[in-house]
Amino acid sequence: MKPLSHIVRTVLQPGRHLLVAAVCTLSLASVQAQTTITMASTTSTEQSGLFGYLLPEFKKASGIDIKVVALGTGQALDMGRRGDADVLFVHDKVAEEKFVADGYGVKRFPVMYNDFVIIGPKSDPVGVKGKDVVDALKKIAAANASFISRGDKSGTHAAELRFWKAAGLSDAKGSGYKECGCGMGPALNVASGSNAYVMADRGTWLNFKNRGDLAVLVEGDKRLFNQYGVMLVNPAKHPHVKVADAQKFIDWVTSPQGQGVIAQYKIAGEQLFFPNAGNE
Repeated sequence: MKPLSHIVRTVLQPGRHLLVAAVCTLSLASVQAQTTITMASTTSTEQSGLFGYLLPEFKKASGIDIKVVALGTGQALDMGRRGDADVLFVHDKVAEEKFVADGYGVKRFPVMYNDFVIIGPKSDPVGVKGKDVVDALKKIAAANASFISRGDKSGTHAAELRFWKAAGLSDAKGSGYKECGCGMGPALNVASGSNAYVMADRGTWLNFKNRGDLAVLVEGDKRLFNQYGVMLVNPAKHPHVKVADAQKFIDWVTSPQGQGVIAQYKIAGEQLFFPNAGNE
């Protein structure tokens, strides 16, 4: 294929001005198309509908497109370690801090929070309703009640495992415990179809339509706090990382403008995420 300079010299002849304009337009379009960064994030931020609301506002402010790869937090962090993403937007603080300490991320910035909830049949056959997440899991295990775990090394799964550990039941979750190895939306679908208990982030639950007979049963426990953070993948590990554009997103999403957009995202009048950049 001939280089662009050769093509331009060829068309710089009388009567070929339109071809020159066309080549220049194609060249400009090619440059513009490269203004895209890859963000590895969680299924909860995607399936809650937040990114469909947030990212168009960022593009208006910056002209930068973001390609989102929605995975569990563990898988998103693995993408960052491999250098397959420019920026990470995840929710497992302990794992995020280790990611930075190991040199894969430049710095972790808190962005927003919501909370986890335990969802189950409205009839609540084992009586978990209340505020105590650990007590709820003890009742579920004792009754061998059906419980759907994401089982995907996501931030939600990591939090769930911490609660089982706090209950002293890491290896005794009951015969009804099943791992789906899936994202938050699919896990809710499985729970809905089998009338099972499940732990979810509130944002995805509020945006979830196939609720069947499910309802929020456990909420308000301070241990259910769910913090999200954003990190630039370290260019010292992966020189191809688009540092300038990725940093623009981090700066914007933690700025008053970006934080305001997060606060404005609501479903049926209910706010899904609460901005807290710099105030974790």
